[in-house]
Amino acid sequence: MASGPPTRNILRIVLDNFLKSFKPRQMKGNLVGEDYFGNKYYEIPPDPSVGRRKASRWFEPTAKEAYDQEITAEWEAWLRGRRTEPPTQEELLKNLAIMKMKERNAAELEVKYSKTKDTQALEQQKTGMGSFPQYDEYEVMPGKGKHEK
Repeated sequence: MASGPPTRNILRIVLDNFLKSFKPRQMKGNLVGEDYFGNKYYEIPPDPSVGRRKASRWFEPTAKEAYDQEITAEWEAWLRGRRTEPPTQEELLKNLAIMKMKERNAAELEVKYSKTKDTQALEQQKTGMGSFPQYDEYEVMPGKGKHEK
């Protein structure tokens, strides 16, 4: 008896997929974490048996109607699938401390250099055409003399 390659029974595959479609699916996500803004992050893990190869990830903001909300870079990377594990609370707090330190340093530098910029700005506060260089070989206004206005 010669056994050839196994054949696929198309009717059997269609029937299996039809029966799998009645299996209850996970519709509500598992709470994965929360950031210091109060946003909550959820995930439905991948399940190849029902055709879901990638995890479904989303977040619920604190203010549902605010469209200018912030999320941290660590959580955004997790949402977009650039990192597999969600960020830890220690990692978030460490990066928040670094962010606050940078804001403080920037404010100190602004105060330090704003005093010298104010005096330079008063000296260079020319407006209009006088603020641009004027050369003898070029006309100021087209069709008029060299320095006629």
